[in-house]
Amino acid sequence: MNSVFLIGRLTADPELRFLPGNGTAVARFSLAVDKDLSKEKKAEAERMGRPTADFPRITVWGRQAENCANYLAKGRMVAIKGRIQTGSYQNAQGQKVYTTEVVAEQVQFLEWGEGNKSQGRNTSFQQQQQQPVNNDFDATGGFQPIDDEDIPF
Repeated sequence: MNSVFLIGRLTADPELRFLPGNGTAVARFSLAVDKDLSKEKKAEAERMGRPTADFPRITVWGRQAENCANYLAKGRMVAIKGRIQTGSYQNAQGQKVYTTEVVAEQVQFLEWGEGNKSQGRNTSFQQQQQQPVNNDFDATGGFQPIDDEDIPF
């Protein structure tokens, strides 16, 4: 079984590309996913300079990739359902480099900001928290915001 469920915040805006030839959209971004540490263990790790979060790379394909690029931004919280994919390649020095990423099958937007970022109305995360949620979701490809109380985990 190869299933992954993650909840985290984007570390940067998604990067959208289109495959040459068929034009399939692909978006890539990283999530900051907190490790499940007690308050004491987290404080100890921070004192010792150890990370308290993991930063998996996420790849999203097709229309969902375009929605991610249009409506997500650095700092926004998302839930990802997908699978782990590994690979390898030869770098310029001839060394084999191994890769691991999460290929998202479903991306659930857990936070919404004001408008979409392609319209130049992207706001900082602090500002998003203080503003009401925009309930006009007709152009979002069926994505709906959910209340944290509705998350089953």
